[in-house]
Amino acid sequence: MQATTTIKRTNTSTIRQRISDAAPTYGALAALVLLLVFNSLFTTNFFAANNVINILLQVATTVLVAIGMTLVIATRGIDLSVGSVMAIASAIAATQLPRGVGVAMLLALLAALMVGTFNGWLISTFDIQPIIVTLALLITGRGIAQVINNGQLVSFANPTFEYFGKGYIGFIPVPVVVMLLVVAAAIFVMRMTAFGRYIVATGGNEAAARLAGVRTNRTKIAVYAISGMLAGLAGLIQTARIGASDAGTIGQYIELDAIAAVVVGGTPLTGGRATIIGTLIGALIMAVITTSFNMLNYPYSWSLVLKAAIILVAVYIQRPKVA
Repeated sequence: MQATTTIKRTNTSTIRQRISDAAPTYGALAALVLLLVFNSLFTTNFFAANNVINILLQVATTVLVAIGMTLVIATRGIDLSVGSVMAIASAIAATQLPRGVGVAMLLALLAALMVGTFNGWLISTFDIQPIIVTLALLITGRGIAQVINNGQLVSFANPTFEYFGKGYIGFIPVPVVVMLLVVAAAIFVMRMTAFGRYIVATGGNEAAARLAGVRTNRTKIAVYAISGMLAGLAGLIQTARIGASDAGTIGQYIELDAIAAVVVGGTPLTGGRATIIGTLIGALIMAVITTSFNMLNYPYSWSLVLKAAIILVAVYIQRPKVA
């Protein structure tokens, strides 16, 4: 009798553990499905083609930034500077357009890459907390962008560059195509390359990873460089969409949206795990909530409350388990 009771308790514990392990991975997907079902029933024209395209356009830049943030968080880091990096890339692209679209975009991406690399170098070389380093650039980055723009709104009319933010490939907007290509590349890197394993190992146990031969400092520099470059890419898309560079508003608060997408998608802030698909789903959840509240004429402030509640639940699910 006692043995049977013990077996039942063991089975129950095993089931609970499996549910607990699966929750971060499939919880976000379940939440997104529920939101879509709700909107199919109560939100008129939610699945109209134009509305779906608008949601994807709305989420494209957030996903680009959030993918870089996913890699950073997987190493147990954080990057608060992504919005400012977007502003810097935007300012460089807008002011350098007279030299040619290709030159302007290349210079903007190189600058974003260099800023991200500098972040990673400071963090890995001097062992400074990531939140401090990237917070410093969050503050100074917009100042740098305003200096580049001479404190003014830099507008332009360049159909070639604007196509990057407003154009279509078939019936799919260019920003959405770029987003999907980056998502696919990130999935490949994380699942099929040694670099992806190094990222997870560095975040899981940096000391053990170093002993195993992983060059953790280089890994951290690389993920911050990628985060900076993807933020720069997002800045180019946003600039091309609005046809102007405004250092004060480009990428404003996007770091918060990106972190929310990463956490809701199942990547824990404690590092050692990364789910690119989860990040995409997390960003879609936030976008669907915003769109739903707008279409149902509910106050926008209530959508923020719901987003906050979802984030808290996601963090609670991902909390370290006590043995």
